[in-house]
Amino acid sequence: MKFFVDTADVKEIKELNALGLVDGVTTNPSLILKSGGSIVEVTRQICDIVEGPVSAEVVATEFPQMIKEAEVLMKIAKNVCIKVPLTLDGLRACRVLRNDFGRQVNVTLCFSANQALLAAKAGATFISPFIGRIDDIGSDGMELIAEIRTIYDNYDFPTEILAASVRTVNHVKQAAMIGADVITAPPATLRALVKHPLTDAGLKAFLDDWAKTGQKIG
Repeated sequence: MKFFVDTADVKEIKELNALGLVDGVTTNPSLILKSGGSIVEVTRQICDIVEGPVSAEVVATEFPQMIKEAEVLMKIAKNVCIKVPLTLDGLRACRVLRNDFGRQVNVTLCFSANQALLAAKAGATFISPFIGRIDDIGSDGMELIAEIRTIYDNYDFPTEILAASVRTVNHVKQAAMIGADVITAPPATLRALVKHPLTDAGLKAFLDDWAKTGQKIG
């Protein structure tokens, strides 16, 4: 499974990338706002850090303007992945960006298996089902991941399932067990994956015993 970090915080991305935990980055207008910088400059900084795909989202809702915005974003770096919404105009833009420009496309705001099927038909590189937001309305986000996995496997679609709106370490585990190709999560969630109370307790016991030996290594 690939780990994408869902943030536009350059400092956080640098730290996680140094740990080898970052295969890519996803951003959105809300994260760009939080960063306090311009989308072009922030995306450029991120692309200088990360070798993998960096999703930068268009904000236009109609096809012609989507393509115009995508052309601006594509000039930032070769690893910019254009993010488009799961609308008819977004799907049309996806097909053009894939076929005519040869760029990676992340189709976002997916909430149903039928939407994911359309995105795959349009040639999406990634489909982003929003697990947490589905859970928020009383449905099961993981059920959607499983449905998409079955459909994509049935027809050998190359589109990768990018589990988004990941809020807990259990979301990560469940998505991995179902077979999502990628998860994108906030920095705090990625860091939390390493934590377990028994690990902390075991390490403390080892260090306490080591101190009693009076030894040093090196």
